[in-house]
Amino acid sequence: MSTSDKKSVLLVEDEASLASTLRLNLELEGYALRLATDGPSALQKLKEEYFDAVLLDIMLPEMDGLEVLEALRLRHPSLPVLILSARGDSQDRILGLRKGADDYLAKPFHLEELLLRLEKLLDKSTQTNMMQAPEERCQFAGNEIDFRAQQAKNFRGESFELSLKESLLLRLLTAHPGEAISRERILQSVWGYQVYPTTRTIDNFILSFRKYFEQDSSQPKHFLSVRGVGYRFQPQG
Repeated sequence: MSTSDKKSVLLVEDEASLASTLRLNLELEGYALRLATDGPSALQKLKEEYFDAVLLDIMLPEMDGLEVLEALRLRHPSLPVLILSARGDSQDRILGLRKGADDYLAKPFHLEELLLRLEKLLDKSTQTNMMQAPEERCQFAGNEIDFRAQQAKNFRGESFELSLKESLLLRLLTAHPGEAISRERILQSVWGYQVYPTTRTIDNFILSFRKYFEQDSSQPKHFLSVRGVGYRFQPQG
């Protein structure tokens, strides 16, 4: 099998002995494996490289695995993610799946089960990608956002380009309609842990969204401020 034919997997695991064992066995199974030992380095690798799947530990230094998952989902909504965690009770499983994981495997686990689950995830992802429409869109109140193309069209019929940060922030807000999203969560998910802008930067982005999509930007109905918390997206004004 040539290198280009191999499925590329990102393993995010800080336990050295387990990471070494998984690397050896996954490579023997024909996978091209890359390792990250903490959340920020995992997100950096996801920005720089293409991966077919992610094996993600939850208990990581610097950044919790669930926070990594949430940030990952903004840029890679359909990337298969299998959580590996010592937290194996039902509530932890439910939380992991709710945050966007495709599967959840409690430690300790049998290597054969891990390999089987990974294979199933990759097969399912391939089938889903073949059936999916090529664009991902959000529509509300006559506005339309195309996240993949980073373009939008508002209720006035005006079309405009979105920056990457605008697209990521819009995806975060519109993915959680009616939910108050804190400024801290926005900073972590959209800008990451390594580059922190001021909260005023977020305010300016929201002001731009109101100019783009609100009928009256001074009386917003869709991009709402939540005092002491952050912002909330309301699709129906």
